[in-house]
Amino acid sequence: MLPGNQAPVIVLNQNTQREEGKKAQLANIRAAKAVADIIRTTLGPKSMLKMLLDPMGGIVLTNDGNAILREIDVKHPAAKTMIDLSRTQDEEVGDGTTSVIILAGELMGVSEPFLTQKIHPINVVSAYFKALEAALKAADSISKLVSIEDKETLSVIAQSCIGTKFSSRWGNLIVDLATDAVKTVYINNNGKVEVDVKRYAKIEKIPGGDIEESRVLRGVMFNKDVTHPKMRRFIENPRVILLDCPLEYKKAESMTNVEMTKEEDFNTLLRLEEEEVEKLCQAIMRLNPDVVITEKGVSDLAQHYFLKQNISVIRRIRKTDNNRIARVSGATIVNRPEELQESDVGTKCHRFEIKLIGDEYYTFMEECEDPKACSILLRGATKDVLNEIERNMHDAMSVARNVMIEPKLVPGGGAVEMHVANELTKIGRTIEGIEQLPFQAVAQAFEIIARTLAQNCGCNVVRTVTELRAKHAEDNVDAPFWGIDGNSGKIADMRVVGVWEPLAVKKQTFKTAIEAACMLLRIDEVVSGISKPEKKSGPVAAAPEEMEA
Repeated sequence: MLPGNQAPVIVLNQNTQREEGKKAQLANIRAAKAVADIIRTTLGPKSMLKMLLDPMGGIVLTNDGNAILREIDVKHPAAKTMIDLSRTQDEEVGDGTTSVIILAGELMGVSEPFLTQKIHPINVVSAYFKALEAALKAADSISKLVSIEDKETLSVIAQSCIGTKFSSRWGNLIVDLATDAVKTVYINNNGKVEVDVKRYAKIEKIPGGDIEESRVLRGVMFNKDVTHPKMRRFIENPRVILLDCPLEYKKAESMTNVEMTKEEDFNTLLRLEEEEVEKLCQAIMRLNPDVVITEKGVSDLAQHYFLKQNISVIRRIRKTDNNRIARVSGATIVNRPEELQESDVGTKCHRFEIKLIGDEYYTFMEECEDPKACSILLRGATKDVLNEIERNMHDAMSVARNVMIEPKLVPGGGAVEMHVANELTKIGRTIEGIEQLPFQAVAQAFEIIARTLAQNCGCNVVRTVTELRAKHAEDNVDAPFWGIDGNSGKIADMRVVGVWEPLAVKKQTFKTAIEAACMLLRIDEVVSGISKPEKKSGPVAAAPEEMEA
């Protein structure tokens, strides 16, 4: 207990560094702006690429915001928080990873004058949250409802996403692959929509061949071969059994040792093992399968029994691949062979084939009835090209998925941000008190997307943005749909150019950017307990006591 009302004293270690008050806030703002400046040039169709060297010495060539920031090593905690925003955006909606960082960095930048003028951060944060509500309403007001059955609409949206990426040079190829894959995994259960592209649309990259050879399989493929060379590698209308248990003798879990007193005991043990394996195989073979696939191992004896019955076996397959096979073949993954029933056998896959591509064997299960999972086979000249196309494919599939879940679109090319900025400026004039200035600053920050697009096009930024601002200030129904054509650098009606973005992506961008800026602005102290190694210059003289000793 402390005597009287004396406050407790916090003693900081000599190695602890502190930044407090305005100094900490300004440092956070600088860090946020620095991260935004790194990827500012990667926005839009005329974006630049970044060459990254990873710790293993590999090279990554990309203009994907999330991929760039994932490879960057930063020390400042505010910069790390900014990088996490990009990852969150990618996991949630799959697109807008660059926009969210640029917008968050600008929101931090416009708050700097208020902190230097000694406006309390809580007032700034309060104004930012009010602006967020108004921004979401403004974005919703110009959204249009679309039909997800219309494949052309989905292609236009995916094209808007891919148009800013490296793979745009191959025209509609990647767009068609993405929309086909999303359509395949789309499930509508009485109004409950499920589009799980992460688990059920797998991208398989095989270097070599032309990019035009890429396709979406009506089924799945995986990098495995049969366990025995004499097993069949081509089967039409196969009966498929899926297991996640080993087809080999299980060593007794409870028995730790076996005592053998005479030489026949070893033969008895071997016979018992063989009988156990035979029993497992008989339980499977009674259903007359053509293909048996398991996630675990298969013993040599089990392979022998299956080969005699002309059954092809694939072992040690990934859990995720097994789930996809279950979806396309109609089979049920079983834990115990003894419990297998006729209803567990998959018959929806009409072709099982193993092909040699390059030096590797790949198993194809194709021509499936209404597959709710698929594999996307990507071919290309080099691994770098394939990796970049894979990143672009993920973005395009995520965008198509978002539209299927929430079928609302908003104009792209910075049009929606300029409309939000215009609406916030109008609302800002009606706000009284100290929150008016931060509220209007948010409107100014939203213009950064259009300004960055103009910069990356190489056009006259001031003239283009001023012209666009004047267009949005006009009081007519067409004004909100004007943005910057990223290819020509001129302002254009986004409905005519055909650049649309999902409303879900824009909403998530606004929420993530503003909430992250508010969180960073509320930090008034950064305490680090990491000790810095002391620098030694030259030989250190011994202490007098040591010399005497």
